[in-house]
Amino acid sequence: MAFSSPTLSLAIELIARPSVTPDDAGCQELLIQRLQQLGFNIERLPFEDVSNLWARRGSTGPLFCFAGHTDVVPSGPAEQWTYPPFAPQIHEGNLYGRGTADMKGSIAAFITALERFIGHHPDHNGSIALLITSDEEGDFINGTPRVVDVLEARNEKIDWCIVGEPSSTKQVGDVIKNGRRGSISGTLKIHGKQGHVAYPHLVRNPIHLAAPALAELSAESWDQGNAYFPPTSLQISNIHAGTGATNVVPGELEAKFNLRFSTELNAGQIKQRVHAILDKHQLDYALDWVLSGNPFITEQGSLVNACRASIKAITGLDAELSTSGGTSDGRFIAPTGAQVVELGPCNATIHQVNEHVRAKDLNTLSELYENILARLLLP
Repeated sequence: MAFSSPTLSLAIELIARPSVTPDDAGCQELLIQRLQQLGFNIERLPFEDVSNLWARRGSTGPLFCFAGHTDVVPSGPAEQWTYPPFAPQIHEGNLYGRGTADMKGSIAAFITALERFIGHHPDHNGSIALLITSDEEGDFINGTPRVVDVLEARNEKIDWCIVGEPSSTKQVGDVIKNGRRGSISGTLKIHGKQGHVAYPHLVRNPIHLAAPALAELSAESWDQGNAYFPPTSLQISNIHAGTGATNVVPGELEAKFNLRFSTELNAGQIKQRVHAILDKHQLDYALDWVLSGNPFITEQGSLVNACRASIKAITGLDAELSTSGGTSDGRFIAPTGAQVVELGPCNATIHQVNEHVRAKDLNTLSELYENILARLLLP
């Protein structure tokens, strides 16, 4: 029965732990107990207030890795939930709770897939690892990037990596994320001169000065995209200026913007072009940049092919390859040379009140993970 499966039982145990980022709330210790029984070597890698886990079984290549995060976003007003966000409930076939889709359900499916696979094939080829962090929903500083630094320092290379992010749209396995766009944000401060609106010759209005430049930035054609990515886009997300009074010209305007960019551009080229537009308008400005991640793509090969074949065999679906959506920790793993995809449950309710997944989908996901392991690590 779906309601009593090992995958659902573990998912419920994890969801019941209020691991709001960066608090792990004991989730990783629960996983460690299960993984030690399977012969995994356990490394706890805490950095600052972030809990990280690197668990590996085997010492030879190729190395297959499941990657995920135990932290969740805040629940929001608990009274708006049908069921308490950290008291998971199954109702009409749906499992409710914060983290069901993003991404404790996937982590539970990782573990039960491993338990079955290793139980049947203890002498599988290569090695299997898990990289689990409690910092994916937070600042993403002391989580996966720090673990990757540790692995790179000792030349421990991941060959294949499945990130358990909720990639699916309508049915489990209908979409595989085989790459992600890059993300870079800017905080722009345009300096003017404050004064009385009745004396325009004595002021420099930063709102008036900024408007043509911001319009040009928003209308810029950055690239045409390519076979894997849509065109790069810029979105202005915040503009703030003014004292609240109608008779005062402000002295400064602050604007925040973000670009989601394809592999046709890099961060350096974006910065150069943005500065060129701002300089053309002769603005007195300061601009701070934050690069959240570079774009990556995993082209069709052994990992993508194994995922698509498993999805076809178990669900009958022909999985779509996509690079849409936000970012994930895959952006830190792909630059090491690993093939990286995201494959997880449906994403319709992530970060929402009443986050939920179909209970049976987690069982299907566990089957998919087991089947993929078999395709990659058995003779």
